[in-house]
Amino acid sequence: MDDRLVERFLADGFVKIEGAFPRRVAEDCARLLWRETGYDPEDPATWKEPVVRVGDMAQGPFAAAANSPVLHEAFDLLVGEGRWLPRYSLGTFPLRFPHEREPDDAGWHIEGSYLPEGESWFFTNLRSKGRALLMLFLFSEVTETDAPTRVRVGSHLDVPPLLEPYGETGVSGLEIAPKLVEASADRPLAYATGSPGDVYLCHPFLVHAAQPHHGTRPRFMAQPPLMPAVPYELDRRDGDYSAVEYAIRQGLSDQG
Repeated sequence: MDDRLVERFLADGFVKIEGAFPRRVAEDCARLLWRETGYDPEDPATWKEPVVRVGDMAQGPFAAAANSPVLHEAFDLLVGEGRWLPRYSLGTFPLRFPHEREPDDAGWHIEGSYLPEGESWFFTNLRSKGRALLMLFLFSEVTETDAPTRVRVGSHLDVPPLLEPYGETGVSGLEIAPKLVEASADRPLAYATGSPGDVYLCHPFLVHAAQPHHGTRPRFMAQPPLMPAVPYELDRRDGDYSAVEYAIRQGLSDQG
């Protein structure tokens, strides 16, 4: 944990923390997730859907995964000490299975974080209201054939100029998606592969996408937000910008 982690985050829009929580904890989480699916881990004939979505899970192993010392240190480095809220559960588990049917959720996007009254799609604004980081927790082995999340490296710098015209109100993910796809089209691809216990910490504006599962092992992952304790600010009098804030300012400057 040093300046190199922050430098990689600023340049790429994400960092991979290998062994962020113990493998045995990941295995305990996976057993609980299998129970939620109703599928038999030993019988692929029972894997009826290409994607099974599981909601919030607050059992002990999930709280342990989210609160390892190495993750807390990384949160301080990227978000700022005292500027994030601890999690005691994990949620948003898109569990992907080998399947002949293609999933219908594989488009490029950024995560929305708040739902204005009367809207049906989640919104995002320039200050990333309601989201400090996007996180990817791996609970299974994930190779390039196991439907790893695809990311456009450095795409977090393309997004701030697209969000700026929408002001504090922000914009829905559905409306801005075509602009995101076009603006980040030339970015190199990376894949969120790894082992149980690895965690990817991503800038909230990182453009990413799911993909079909062409392997043989189900991919178990969570993609929860890290919640902010205080809103991000892009005009700090003391200049004490977090890495996330600095990257947003850099994206605006690059396009200025």
